[in-house]
Amino acid sequence: MELMQDTPDLSAYLAADEAIDHEHPVVRETAARLTEGVADSYAYARAAYEFVRDTIPHSQDAGDPRVTWRASDVLSGRTGICHAKAHALAALLRAEDIPTALCYQRLTHDDGAGHVVHGLVAVRFNGAWHRQDPRGNKPGVDARFSLAGERLAFTPDPAAGEYDHPVLYAAPHPAVLGALRAAPDRPRLWKTLPSAL
Repeated sequence: MELMQDTPDLSAYLAADEAIDHEHPVVRETAARLTEGVADSYAYARAAYEFVRDTIPHSQDAGDPRVTWRASDVLSGRTGICHAKAHALAALLRAEDIPTALCYQRLTHDDGAGHVVHGLVAVRFNGAWHRQDPRGNKPGVDARFSLAGERLAFTPDPAAGEYDHPVLYAAPHPAVLGALRAAPDRPRLWKTLPSAL
């Protein structure tokens, strides 16, 4: 699959917005802690990825009903679904001038009924985009940071109507962001997340 930027302007993938609020003190403080002792931007990107993947539980896995969507809230509240964790990772990476895109997959819903859009990020290194999935590992999921071949949480099954969405977004997709912002809790969010983009 060929990944396609939704804008040719690379600076858009460094911008702050309402969800990827990398100018917020919580994001800046977290980024500053993560830069300590790392040798270069690649090592920082791996550290930020592992921090989000491993220290912020996926709210579905943890049974946490809270819905977060703004990066600073994900970092301070230490919870979020895949989309929220992607926003947090994007903010941490952009805070250190690493171009980061939001990207999506269409997967079968957890309950097996219908489909849901899953969120991840892509980082730009050495002139190419590399997708990363910070959703958090659990039995059957072993996602890892990699620039040498994808190590994502899920591999879409085309026979089940699943697929990778090829567009790299500079900002969260409006359908995803709208569902996150409107949901009073995670159980209701599960019913309103988009099934396709």
